[in-house]
Amino acid sequence: MVLWLEWTRCVRRLAGACQRRRTGLWMMLVLVAWAARPDLLGVTSFVRASFLDAAAYHPLLAFFHSGALPLPALLRAWVQLAMTLFHPVTEGGYVVFVADGLKVGKEGRKMPAVKCLHQESENNSKAEYIMGHSFQVLALLAEAANGQVVAVPLLARICEGLVWRRSAARKSQLTKLADMFLEVTGLATVRAVLVADAYYASRTVIGPLLARGHHLLSRARKNTVAYELAATPTIRRRGRPKKYGQKVRLRDLFKAWQSFTKAPSPVYGEKDIMLQYRSVDLLWRPVGRLVRFVLVKHPTRGSLILLSSALDMDPLAVIKLYGLRFKIELSFKQALNTVGGYAYHFWMMAMTPIRWGSGNQHVDRRTTRYQNAVARKLDAYHRYVQLACIVQGLLQHLAVNLRQSVWAAFGSWLRTMDKNLVPSEMVVAHALRAHLPEFLLDTSGDLELKKFILNRADSDRIPGFQMAA
Repeated sequence: MVLWLEWTRCVRRLAGACQRRRTGLWMMLVLVAWAARPDLLGVTSFVRASFLDAAAYHPLLAFFHSGALPLPALLRAWVQLAMTLFHPVTEGGYVVFVADGLKVGKEGRKMPAVKCLHQESENNSKAEYIMGHSFQVLALLAEAANGQVVAVPLLARICEGLVWRRSAARKSQLTKLADMFLEVTGLATVRAVLVADAYYASRTVIGPLLARGHHLLSRARKNTVAYELAATPTIRRRGRPKKYGQKVRLRDLFKAWQSFTKAPSPVYGEKDIMLQYRSVDLLWRPVGRLVRFVLVKHPTRGSLILLSSALDMDPLAVIKLYGLRFKIELSFKQALNTVGGYAYHFWMMAMTPIRWGSGNQHVDRRTTRYQNAVARKLDAYHRYVQLACIVQGLLQHLAVNLRQSVWAAFGSWLRTMDKNLVPSEMVVAHALRAHLPEFLLDTSGDLELKKFILNRADSDRIPGFQMAA
C-alpha cells in the first residue's frame, strides 16, 4: 500500500498538465495500469492490468490521440517533478544529463515516420537494417543514497523519417537533440553538462549549448586534430592576427608516455584499477575555441580521447562522467523489455502503405488534411512514449527512495537479488502488480481515482471484489 500511495501522489501532481479533469483521470488510470501490466502487448494490456471492461479499450485509444493532453505541458510537469524526486548527479555546479539515439523496429506499413534504418551493433541478434522509428532520448543522471546511479528518462522524440519542409529548412538530428536539451534545461532552470557519444561531438550541438551556458562532454574520434594557440606577433601587421598555431594529431600524443599521469580509475563500478591520463587544452576548428581533450590509457578498455567544452573541469571528473554514459543503455534495456515504452501500434488508415527499404516520407508534398492527420498520429506516438518515460521514472523513484518498502512488497525470489542494492524496474513493477487489487478495494487514499477505475472495471476479474462487496 505504501508504494501505491506514493505512486498516486506523484501521478496526481502530473494531472494538472491535462486541459480537462476527465482527461487527467484517464491519464492517471493509464499510469496505474502501465505500472501493473503483466505483458507488453500495447493498449490491450492496460485493459487487462487494471481489470477494465472491454468497452474501455476505445476510450483508451482516444486518450492517446487526445489534444487535451498537450505534450509541452506534460513534459514540463514531468521535468519539474523529476527534479524534486531525485538527487541529480552534479559536477562543478552543473547537473549531468545523458543523451543517445534509439532505433525501434516497427512492422506497420501504415505508420508515419517509419523508414529503413541502419544499426551498428556487435550483437548477432540485431539485424543490420530494420524498418522502424529513430528516437533521440534525453535522461537525467540521478544518485541513490548508497551511491548507485540511474538514468531517469525525461524526453524521447522521433527525429527522422518525415520531411515537413523543403530541403533548405530541414533540421538535422543533432539540431533537434540540441533543441530538446535546451528545452529540458530551460524547464529545469539549471546549468547542465550533456554527456554523449562521439556522434554528438559537433559544432551543431556544442554551439547552442555554449550560448546558453551549458557544456558538452563527449568522446573524440582517434583521427581528431586540434591546434595550439598561435604565438602573439611581436610586430603588428595588417589584417586579423593568426589564431591557429601548430597542428596537433591527438593520437600522436599517446606516444609521449612520460607526460601521462597514473591514477585510480574513477569509472563507475571499477575498483583496484589504475589508469593513465593526460589533459591538453587545444583549439578545435569545429567550434573555433579552446576545448579540453583528455587522453586515457585504460588497462582493459584500451585508449580513448575524451572531449569537454568546460575548460575548468578536472580530467578525472571527465573520465568519471563519461563512464556513466552507459547508464542510458541500461535505461533503454528496461524501457524495451520491462516497461514496454515503445510498444505502440497506432496505424493511420488514410496513409499510403510503405514498402520495405523505403526512406523518408515527404509530407510536404501532401494536402493539409493529410499533414494534420500525420501530425496527430505522431503526437500519439510521442504521448505514448512520454508517458512511458514517466512510468519508468516513477518506478526508479520507488526503487531509489523506497527501497526497503519495495523489497518488502516484492514477495518473490531472484537468483541475484540483494536487498542492500536498489531494485530494478522489474522488481518494483512486480511489487506494484501484486498489491493492485488491495489498493483498488481499500477505502483510503485517492478515492476519486479508485472510483473512476472501478466504475469501468469488470468486477468478476478483480481478485477479492466479491468478498469486499
